[in-house]
Amino acid sequence: MLKTASQSPGSLSPPRLLTSLAGLLREWLPRQRWFAGKGRPVTDLAVLSMTELHPGCLHLLVRSGPAGPPEDCYQLILGVREHLPSRLHHAVIGRPDAGPLAGLTVYDALLDPWSAGLLLERLRRPGEMGPLRFERDARTMVPEGLPPRLLDGEQSNTSLVYGDSFILKLFRRVQYGINPDLEVPWALARGDCTRVPAPVAWFWTTEPHKATLGVLQPFLPEATDGWTLALQSLTRGEDFTAESHELGRATAEVHLALAQALGSGPPDPCGCSRLAAAMTGRLETAARQMPELVPYVSRLKAAYAAVAARGQGRQAQRIHGDLHLGQVLRAGDRWFIIDFEGEPARPLDERRRVQAPIRDIAGMLRSFDYAAHSRPPWRSEWVRRCREAYCAGYAAESTWDPRAEPELLRAYETDRAVYEALYEARHRPDWLAVPMAAIARLAEES
Repeated sequence: MLKTASQSPGSLSPPRLLTSLAGLLREWLPRQRWFAGKGRPVTDLAVLSMTELHPGCLHLLVRSGPAGPPEDCYQLILGVREHLPSRLHHAVIGRPDAGPLAGLTVYDALLDPWSAGLLLERLRRPGEMGPLRFERDARTMVPEGLPPRLLDGEQSNTSLVYGDSFILKLFRRVQYGINPDLEVPWALARGDCTRVPAPVAWFWTTEPHKATLGVLQPFLPEATDGWTLALQSLTRGEDFTAESHELGRATAEVHLALAQALGSGPPDPCGCSRLAAAMTGRLETAARQMPELVPYVSRLKAAYAAVAARGQGRQAQRIHGDLHLGQVLRAGDRWFIIDFEGEPARPLDERRRVQAPIRDIAGMLRSFDYAAHSRPPWRSEWVRRCREAYCAGYAAESTWDPRAEPELLRAYETDRAVYEALYEARHRPDWLAVPMAAIARLAEES
C-alpha cells in the first residue's frame, strides 16, 4: 500500500505526483520502445489523469511536451512499493527523493504478474473506476486466474497474454477518440466476419477526454505471423504462392465485410487528382529530408500524374490502413488479420477515414519485397510469384483484380516506399536499401 494512504486526498494529486515522478520519467521514457519522442529531451511533463487501480498501483496518462494536440500523451501503469521483491528488480524505474512517493520504489507494474492479473479482473467485471470505464462483451466468458505474460517485440504498444486464451493490447501512445483497433473488429464481429478476432473486453477514459486505452481479444496460440512464415519459406527455398493466394482471398473477404459493416462512400469525381496531389506533397517533403530521393523525384511525380489523369477515384471505405505480413496470422490453413490500429504516428481522425482498398494491397506487396530482401540473395522470382498469387486470390474473392489498374497500384506502392524510406533513414539506416531499391524500380517503370 502507498505510504501516502493516510495523508490528505490531495497528496496524490497530479501536480504533487509529478514532483516525485518527473525526474524518473525523463530518464525512463526515452528508453521505452513505444516512446515516440526519442532524440529530443523530455520536457513539460504533465500528469493529465491519475487513478489508483488497486493499492500500490497507479494508472496514469502523462503528457510529454507543451500543451496542445494529444500526440504525446502516454499511458503508464506504475507500481509503488516500500520493499520490492528481487523477482521484480528488472522492473524498477527508480526511487523518488521528493513528493508523496519519496523513499518508495516505483516500477513498471505490467512486469508484475500480480498487477497484470488484477488488470484482467477489472476487465472481467465491467464498471467504473474514477475516469476509467471497463466494458465487456457478455457473450464471451473470461475465466478468472489466467496467468499473464508480457509479449516481447512490440513497437508502439504493450501486449499481455493471459493463459494462452486472451491477449490484451494496451495503447501506450494515447489519442483522443475511439481507437480503430476497437471500432473496426467490433463492427466486423457484429457482421459475423470470422477473419478478425472479436473484442472481448476493453477500457477507456473520460479524462482529460474520451480515449480508448486497451482491448482484450482471443489469443491464437497455434498461429504464426505471416512475416515468420515468409522467412521460413525463403530460408528453405520453398514456394509461398499457395499461402499468398489464400492471404489475398482473406484480405478481400475482410474488405467486403468492412464495406458492409461500416459503409462506403461514392467515388469522388476529383478523387484521383486529390490523391496524386497528396502523394506528390509527401514525396516533396521526404525529398527535402532525404537527398537520396532527389534523383527519382521527377519520375515518381510522373507516376502520380498518370493517376491524376484518371479523374474519378475509386470507391472509398474503411480499410486496415497498415497491412503487411506482420499483421496477419495463419492458424492451420486459415489466415486471420489483426492490428487495425493503422499507423500509430498518424492522427486518429486520419486513420479512421475511408480510403481505397488498394492501399492495403500495395502495403502487402511491399511486405513481400521486404521479406525477400531480409534473406539474401534477393529472389525476384519469389517476390513476383507471391505478388501474382496474392492479387489473383484477391480477385477470386472480390471480383475486382487490382492488377487491372496498374497505374493506381504503382502509385500506392510508390507512396508506401517513400514512407518506408523516410522511416528507415530515421530509425533503421541498415534497412534503407530495401525501399530505395523499390523506389529505383518504380521510377524506372514510370
